[in-house]
Amino acid sequence: MRLGIITILFTAFISVNANAQSNLSADEKAKYVKAITERADKIVSTLEIADAKKVELVRNTIRDQYSNLNDIYIVRDAKLKEIKEKNADNKVERDSAIAKLNRSTEASLAKLHKKYISKLPSNLNENQIDKVKNGMTYNVLPITYKAYQEEILTLTDAQKKQILIWLTEAREHAMDAESSDKKHAWFGKYKGRINNYLSAAGYDLKKEGVEWEKRRKAAAEKAN
Repeated sequence: MRLGIITILFTAFISVNANAQSNLSADEKAKYVKAITERADKIVSTLEIADAKKVELVRNTIRDQYSNLNDIYIVRDAKLKEIKEKNADNKVERDSAIAKLNRSTEASLAKLHKKYISKLPSNLNENQIDKVKNGMTYNVLPITYKAYQEEILTLTDAQKKQILIWLTEAREHAMDAESSDKKHAWFGKYKGRINNYLSAAGYDLKKEGVEWEKRRKAAAEKAN
């Protein structure tokens, strides 16, 4: 439930630990499945798939990914709580155990990610897979890539390529993040890398931003 389905129901499930999850009523479980199914349906609706059976297959694959990711984070949270309670008076042991747990969680996420990505090509082409990934990450990649090109009009082809490479890498991480904030944090991390790269190439990003705002304002005034 930590995967960005912005509904009251979805948010309500975020803090549920492993035991609480297993104790959900049939009605609560049904509502959860309904929430992630609707989120998956929204993504699939952008793919222009004519075959109803294929639509269902893809929808279920995306839905199950949300559920599987949530399972990993529920287990992580339960173990984290246990570690903190067990080592309340021993910071060294606590920090060591948390670091080990984080590594284990990252390994589980990487394994799940690889398995999920391997399923998509059986029903989707490259463009459709790209849309699925963007749908799971609020379309931050295309929005940000477009913004860089609009802000800095003199970007070279090589610079555009590098920006896209880093944003694509950020998206792969963001797909598995547990919340909207953490999805955006991955892009924020890579945007910092991109900005450093552009600054090193001689761009004054503050100045470029000011000029871009002037162009946007002028375009808005012209449109009105």
